[in-house]
Amino acid sequence: MAHFLSQSWLLNRREALQGLGVLLALPLLECMQPLRAAGKDAWPRRSVFIYLPNGVNTNDFEMERSGKDYQLSRILKPLEKHRGSITPISGLYHPNSFGIAHSATQTWLTSARHGPTDRNTISVDQLIAGVTGLKTRLPSLELSNQGHRLAVSADGVQLPAEKNPAVVFKQLFVEPAGGIQNQRRKLNRKESMLDLVLGDAKSLAKKLGQKDRGRLNQYLGAVREVEKRTKRAESWLETPRPKIDSGIAGRLNRNIPLEQLGEYLRTMYDIIVLAFQTDMTRVVTFNTGNEGTGPAVPEIGIKRDRHSLSHHNGNKEALEQLTRSDEFNVRQFAYFLDQLSTVPDGDRTLIDTTLALYGSGLSYGNSHGTTSLPLVLAGGASFGLKHGKHVDYNQQVKEFKGYGQGVGVYHSPVNTKAHFSNLLLTIAQKMGVETKRFGDSNGVSSEVLS
Repeated sequence: MAHFLSQSWLLNRREALQGLGVLLALPLLECMQPLRAAGKDAWPRRSVFIYLPNGVNTNDFEMERSGKDYQLSRILKPLEKHRGSITPISGLYHPNSFGIAHSATQTWLTSARHGPTDRNTISVDQLIAGVTGLKTRLPSLELSNQGHRLAVSADGVQLPAEKNPAVVFKQLFVEPAGGIQNQRRKLNRKESMLDLVLGDAKSLAKKLGQKDRGRLNQYLGAVREVEKRTKRAESWLETPRPKIDSGIAGRLNRNIPLEQLGEYLRTMYDIIVLAFQTDMTRVVTFNTGNEGTGPAVPEIGIKRDRHSLSHHNGNKEALEQLTRSDEFNVRQFAYFLDQLSTVPDGDRTLIDTTLALYGSGLSYGNSHGTTSLPLVLAGGASFGLKHGKHVDYNQQVKEFKGYGQGVGVYHSPVNTKAHFSNLLLTIAQKMGVETKRFGDSNGVSSEVLS
């Protein structure tokens, strides 16, 4: 009887809040399972996009076999226990990314053409956030340990990303000082300032040339994005943040330096899991390093940054250190999958209702190769994703002679039809976005679907 009453109260309370346009910020408890009725919208759809800078040591990343009988490479070996929940993907590329070098982060999730006169387009995470973000306090969460950004708005503006775990934790789970009225006053002041900026900019635009007007429009796009997020924050003022166990709060609410890279990455991954568990957001981008440097890993004796290691010029010692750095980063991603696999989500776990993409916009960093990108897709079984095999689009081409034929495979596509945007389109569709195209897509990645 007690269980029935608590279940009834929770369900009624949740439905009442949903009727007011608010989602109850509680973990997904077992007694809420009746909400998970059959149907395509029965489960919250979550997605996370994680970027590894500077590509990988391709010698130790590539796998000779595709299909179910593949063997994980040395770099991907830490993912062995999650073999049934992952799909390593080879052979994809962005046709617009040739020569993009250290700017690969900017179009990794957009597939847009990149050049001095080109304008970026919306990233797939923001396309998804337009659907899933309507029900959460934050439409999306942007993280980047060295400041380079992955998320791009519909106006082509890169969204700011936070690098300090303590700041991220407080944003999600700590009520600002001064109470609701103080928060409202601050938001009102921000709105007034934004209105003033927009008014002045419109007057200025009439006096500018075409090139300057384009730059101003891009700036105004960023201002409008801040304005939207400010109004959204105001609409959630009356809804308290979820209460977090003090032990967890003490462990995650810390400023961790990048010199402790493993602890830093694991803390960020824990915060992402907690954000999903409490339904604070359903979309996350996490850039684990910028292309110009990329963090070193002093805790395992690697003092050189990933950028310098990627420009190895064939040096065996540098290649070995790059491989060890790759292994280390993949091991932290495996930790993230560990956590997703252990957190209940109704009668399932978060890994079933979370789709994760891990990879890079460069393949062969030594000469900035951008084809045959290193990618791993994980999770999302509740939405029709099927794992347990290596998908290699290069091996679909009869003329392909394998990865031991030199670095040309990383500078010229083997399978010209294998657009990375096809995978991004597939992810968007599985997250509930009703679209038949994304970027330069020419189909869907049917190989990852059940």
